[in-house]
Amino acid sequence: MADTSARRIAEFIEPLRVKPGSKVDLAEDFDPRYKAHLTKPEGVELLKAGVALLAEYQARLAAQDTYGVLLCLQALDAGGKDGTIRHVMSGVNPQGVKVSSFKVPSAEELDHDYLWRYARRLPARGDIAIFNRSHYEEVLVVRVHPQVLDRQRLPGAPHGKALWKRRYREINDWERYLTDNGFKVVKVFLNLSKEEQRARFLKRIDLPEKNWKFSAADVRERRHWDDYQKAFSEMLSATSTTWAPWYVVPADRKWFARICAAAVLAHTLMEIDPQYPTVGAEVREELLAARRELEREAPEGAPADPYEADHPGTGPGRSPQ
Repeated sequence: MADTSARRIAEFIEPLRVKPGSKVDLAEDFDPRYKAHLTKPEGVELLKAGVALLAEYQARLAAQDTYGVLLCLQALDAGGKDGTIRHVMSGVNPQGVKVSSFKVPSAEELDHDYLWRYARRLPARGDIAIFNRSHYEEVLVVRVHPQVLDRQRLPGAPHGKALWKRRYREINDWERYLTDNGFKVVKVFLNLSKEEQRARFLKRIDLPEKNWKFSAADVRERRHWDDYQKAFSEMLSATSTTWAPWYVVPADRKWFARICAAAVLAHTLMEIDPQYPTVGAEVREELLAARRELEREAPEGAPADPYEADHPGTGPGRSPQ
């Protein structure tokens, strides 16, 4: 059953994967309205199943305590990053998930290399970390707004294409280092159309309870749409690798984007296939001795082991899992 689920998920997300070494043109290669012939009601049920699957694998990931997972979410404003995080991670243990959002770098952060502030938020083994925007801002916003680069005070660094080529290489090497050390990197770009962004901005203006989510700066940033499309396309082309591939998720339909994000994360966890630790014979004997002592403390008329009474087969003769 697990093999069947893994295969179906892999087939579902394959059209979203950016093939390493390919040249991406967002406008030509990925449709923000794509929904894989699903209806919204079908999508709601699929998301429920996906969330349950994530909860199971997250518990195993935490128990094994060997791998960590980093999920990078990138999108333009109103792309749905917050909603994706809220819905996809709704069923997991919050103790094992940490979300980091990256805004304008502080003076302290600017006094370090550009990856420093991201490295500080990496997951521990057994945990999932989510970057709401990520180190890819350093080849996106910084590229579209060169004045931001000036604040980084790079000593004699090249500008233009040479700089971005170097940063792509540095980011790829960093992610390879992380994966070599047991930290899986999964990257999702929520691909929103220009018209859908316009509609979402207007909704944020029209609904008083959403006014707080809108800023006039959002419209100013929208004026750079074409520049961002070019930056995204080149970034996806240069940094989708075999060890840390990009997935371009159609984001015009929020329900479908959430299914895709859940499937990509589930696929990563299923590839890891974490297992609950087993105990050795000596520890097993200690557990059985403790069990016998607790059974002797049972009140009169109560089952010696209430759980075993309700679940036959979990007693001392059960084979260790």
